[in-house]
Amino acid sequence: MTGALFKAQNTTIKTNTVNAREQTKAHKVMLIPFEPKLYMSEIDRNINAESGLSAKEIKYKFRNGINEQLYKAFKSAQYNVLDLMDDTLKYKKDMEGIYQYLTYQYMKVPNQDNYKAPEKEKEEKKLQKGQLTVETNSDARFMNARITNAKVVPLMYAKYKTDVFVFVNQLDIKTPMGTGDAYSANSENRKITVHYTVYSYDAKEINSGIAEEYLPVDVNNPKKIIDKYFSKIAGTILLRVNKGLGIVAKQ
Repeated sequence: MTGALFKAQNTTIKTNTVNAREQTKAHKVMLIPFEPKLYMSEIDRNINAESGLSAKEIKYKFRNGINEQLYKAFKSAQYNVLDLMDDTLKYKKDMEGIYQYLTYQYMKVPNQDNYKAPEKEKEEKKLQKGQLTVETNSDARFMNARITNAKVVPLMYAKYKTDVFVFVNQLDIKTPMGTGDAYSANSENRKITVHYTVYSYDAKEINSGIAEEYLPVDVNNPKKIIDKYFSKIAGTILLRVNKGLGIVAKQ
């Protein structure tokens, strides 16, 4: 029955006569926040100086903030949305259960123009001056979430009727060249990077990668960062999910 339902939905999605907003209503998105250990920031002292928030408070404010902006983005596109950060007590067991069956791997950032789910690369070994060496690859990498138990996603679908799963895997906020010095008025913009993975109800990876925005050096207010810059990142991820589902705006 489930397979027939989604087969019918997929056929509908590809029909150009159906408005994009009607297509999105056929889906329910679950938003899974990044694990607290996967927060990397080089500007927390700047934020602390302006807001007075502790490092832990900053991390959790941003953890909630990226999910909040994703929720708004998907809601504005008429998706049904369930955010596990909406009620952390209610969804605590579900989050812990999901995290238990996730493994993280640095993988090559996929080409969004011609998306293909990244695959684990084989290490190329070769002899160099009599020594066995592993050839390094300088391609950009991102933190990808891989599900170790394929039953987890279908179980969440059965429980919540969520057929699209957006995993926020890691949040990085870096200063130029990773110096950690963001106080200079002449510094270049800093960069916010969200690593994410999107799965369909049958545990198929339909999109993944990084979404990035530059952050001016003089912006250190958490609310402003969330409202202005996280919202742009959420919009980017929304467009990629639409594309992964075959949803396009009617011309």
